[in-house]
Amino acid sequence: MNVFLRYLQDILFPENFTCEICGAETFDNHLCPRCQKEVTFNNGITCPVCGRKTQVTEICIECKHTPPLFEKAVSALVYEGACVALISKFKNGCSYLKDYFAQLIAQKLSSLPPFDSIVYVPMTDKAERKREYNQAQLLAESISEITGKPVIKNAVIKTKDTPEQKTLTQKERAENLRHCFKVEKPDEIKGKSLLLVDDILTTGATADAVCKRLYKAGAAHVYFATVASVEYRVKTNAK
Repeated sequence: MNVFLRYLQDILFPENFTCEICGAETFDNHLCPRCQKEVTFNNGITCPVCGRKTQVTEICIECKHTPPLFEKAVSALVYEGACVALISKFKNGCSYLKDYFAQLIAQKLSSLPPFDSIVYVPMTDKAERKREYNQAQLLAESISEITGKPVIKNAVIKTKDTPEQKTLTQKERAENLRHCFKVEKPDEIKGKSLLLVDDILTTGATADAVCKRLYKAGAAHVYFATVASVEYRVKTNAK
């Protein structure tokens, strides 16, 4: 979306005056009362490691079987229903949603240990030019404004584009992301406790690939925060 179209959108649909999902008047709120009911806030039972919505108060089976490389994660929303459309909107032109999402994430950060700096999941230069921004970077910068913790800009870079993850198995996702991230600022990473930021947590393959590089560069701890995460559902064998 070019600058003029974005300017026109801000005039016709000003932030905080219309619902981000249905367009109804909201008067200083991003979601109208009806659409708030269509978005699942991740305020119930969650896995204490990956932070995803679960049915029981214990570490989910996936984290027990294959512990993620981040030490603990939080997310503000459950990635389902209207939340999917809301994040799609954020990734496709409505960059101003960064502040709303950052506020939601910031409310979850008290459950994480203290961290020194913020980093974010990178995009390739080509992908960022196409989208016009990296939504994870925008989130990180907004969280920085709220928390006062600095962002290490371009701490990690993505060196090659990869196929879309959503159609791949967890093993295929991990293979897809091998050797595509590189730490550019090891001196700013070494010995630090870091908050890694992204928009969505699904299988955790992307977070693991970035965490692997951060730890290799000497990071002391890495925690993970996202706008939304998919609910953990126990897989049952059909009879």
